[in-house]
Order: sequence, then structure tokens, then C-alpha cells
Amino acid sequence: MSEKVWFITGTSRGFGREWAIAALDRGDRVAATARNTDSLEDLVEKYGDAILPIALDVTDKDAATSAVARAHEHFGRLDVVINNAGFGHFGFIEEITEDEARAQMETNLFGALWVTQAALPFLRAQGSGHIIQVSSIGGITAFPLVGIYHASKWALEGFSQALAQEVAGFGIFVTLVEPGGFSTDWSGSSSTRSEALPDYAELHDAVDAARKQRFAAPGDPVATRGAILKVVDADRPPLRIFFGESPLGTAKADYAGRIALWDEWNDVSIEAQGPAK
Repeated sequence: MSEKVWFITGTSRGFGREWAIAALDRGDRVAATARNTDSLEDLVEKYGDAILPIALDVTDKDAATSAVARAHEHFGRLDVVINNAGFGHFGFIEEITEDEARAQMETNLFGALWVTQAALPFLRAQGSGHIIQVSSIGGITAFPLVGIYHASKWALEGFSQALAQEVAGFGIFVTLVEPGGFSTDWSGSSSTRSEALPDYAELHDAVDAARKQRFAAPGDPVATRGAILKVVDADRPPLRIFFGESPLGTAKADYAGRIALWDEWNDVSIEAQGPAK
């Protein structure tokens, strides 16, 4: 396997850090971005010149463009670009403020868009590359309390599916990684929360209890190291792949329900078409 050059956002912790380690351990090189590169000092000490730490706030479009260009100039190419930076926001739709909604979209959606746009000219010029978007089981289904997070990931899924078709002719692959529940800091200190409305107090309690049950056995982020290497090394990488045991069952139940409902209402759908002309 030839050496690959990776560009990964959000490498201070979670999947981004684990995947950087996976790449570095096997001799690849990594441009690792984080808001504060102090969190990468131990990796620099261990891996030396194989890692290039870059301070980056992905919501800054110009900074994202400069960071990608710097990584390309430093290493001479880019093979794997991973948009991992993101966070979860908790709040019922009525509770979410404008600033909270915009912050969620700026990081989870626009941050990925800016890095993707910055990387594409380099990948097109070399005629190869692999863009990996870190989505979620929440990118294909939805639960109460994380509606604005779902909105950001559903949007990421939509533009990435379109992107895959647009860049296939240039030898570029796109993969959406859709993890289930993992022992990352996604719902901890890296998350944000809206101020709860009293009228939703009972529902908050019920949803919190359901979430605890749903994520009673979270996955191990370290175990994803081997999985991500299999994805980036595949001759024909998938457009979508779940990480974890639970997402496939959730998806099957959700999509079966959608199809059944569309079938049930199909007569009305056809009526809406109007008479043939």
C-alpha cells in the first residue's frame, strides 16, 4: 500500500484523533487541524515530520482555504480529506435560538463545504482523491431534541451525494461515514444546549431516558481505526457506510416505514400529478 497524505479536521479528540493515529501508525502523513493545536503536541512528539498541525476554525472560509493549500504545499499532494469537525446541539425546535441554529450549521455544514471546495481543485488536478464526510445515523433519520443537528447532517448528506456524482469523472471518491453511538465527547463538553422551555419538561425527561437506553452500549472510537483504513484503501469505496452495530437496524425500520407511508398515500400523490396532457 503506497503512502497516503491525509487532511483531517477536528483532530483534537474523538474520531479525528483516532483516525490521525491510524494513518500515522502505518506510515502515512497527516495534516491535522484543530482549533487549538496544543492538543496535538503529543502526536507531534511521537510522529515528528509525518504530522503537520494546523490551527483552524472551519467556520472561517478563508482560513479553511489557506489550511488546505498549506497542507498541499507542505506534502505535495492530498489523498484523503476528512471533514470530521463538528458538534452536537441539544434542544427542541421551539427552544433553539437563531445564534444556536447558525452556529450548528456554520460548523457541521458550511465548515465541511468550505474544506471540500478548497480541496477539490488539488484533487481534480492530480486525478485522484477521497473525500470523507463524517455524518451520523442522525444524517438519515431523526430523533427529538437534536433536530437542528439532524438538519446539519441531512444537508451534509445531500450535498455529498450530489458531489459524488459531480466528481466521479475526475477519479475522486466521496464517502459518508455514518456512526451510531460512540464513546466520544459528542454529547459531553463539546456539545451545546438550548435553554429548556417549561412546557416541554415532561418530554425532556422522556427523551433523555430514551437516549440513555438507545446509547447504553456505545462503540469504542479506537476500534474505528481499522475500519477507516479499510474504507480509504478500498478500490471502490462506498458512498455510505455505518460505523457501529445499531445503525443498520435503525435505518431499515425507518426506511420501511417511509416506503409504507408513501405507498399508503400514493393515490393522492398521483392525483397531484394532474391529468395527462
